[in-house]
Order: sequence, then structure tokens, then C-alpha cells
Amino acid sequence: MKMNRTVEASATVELTALEKVRAEKIVKERAKAAEEQALLEASIPKPIGYHLLIALPNVDETFGDSGLLKAEKTLRDEYILSMIGLVLDMGDQAYADKDRYPTGPWCARGDYVMFRANTGTRFKIGKQEYRIMNDDSVQAVVPNPKAISRI
Repeated sequence: MKMNRTVEASATVELTALEKVRAEKIVKERAKAAEEQALLEASIPKPIGYHLLIALPNVDETFGDSGLLKAEKTLRDEYILSMIGLVLDMGDQAYADKDRYPTGPWCARGDYVMFRANTGTRFKIGKQEYRIMNDDSVQAVVPNPKAISRI
């Protein structure tokens, strides 16, 4: 009986040490991921003049319920043909021209907007695709972007 308790106590100490190592590893991995995310966010360009910074929604890598993976070309085409995005930032002159925009800005930071496919300068940081486009490229503010699909 006494030997079993010694073995159990030893196993518990080893398990506790293993859990501590595992917890430290998780903390380091999370810190590294947060640092990488901060670096990516710091890399996002700030629009100037009359330009808007738009984040495109991430494209599903599979087809609906079937779970079939999409080809790289299909994913690329879906990104290129995206017509809805989230306004992240605006240049200091966006919608400032009172003659062109007498009623004020067409959209605001945080709005989902619709625009023509292929509009703007496309770029990617990490796994996120963005566009910088002219303020007059916005065609509509979209209340529910998930409700809209291309035809």
C-alpha cells in the first residue's frame, strides 16, 4: 500500500511538472502569435487623400455543405471578384469635397460597402486581403453582407 502511494505521488509530481511545461509552452505560443498579429496590423497601410481602406471578407475554402476544397484559382477568382468589404479607414480628404458630396460622406468606418469587382488596389497582409479605393467607388452601404451573393 505504501509503495502504491509513493508511486502515485511520484506520478502526480511528474504530471504536475509536465503540465507546468505545457502551460509555459502555451503561454509562449500565444505571446508569439500576439506579437505576429501586432506586426501584421502595424503593416497595414494608412490611406491618404480621398482613398478608403477596405478589408475583404475571407473566402470559404470549401463548397457549402459538401466540404469539397476549392481550387486555388477558384479562391483567387472569388477574392478578385469580391464586391463587398468593410471600411477600416479613410484618408483625410475622403468625402471632403462639398461640391461632390453635398449631403456628406457616403459611408463611415465600420460600414460594409458594395463596390464594383476589380475596384481599387488589391494587396494581402498575412491571410487578409485588402483594397485601397477612391471614395467615389462606393456604390452602397450594406446592412447584412452575408445576405448578398454574386450571380
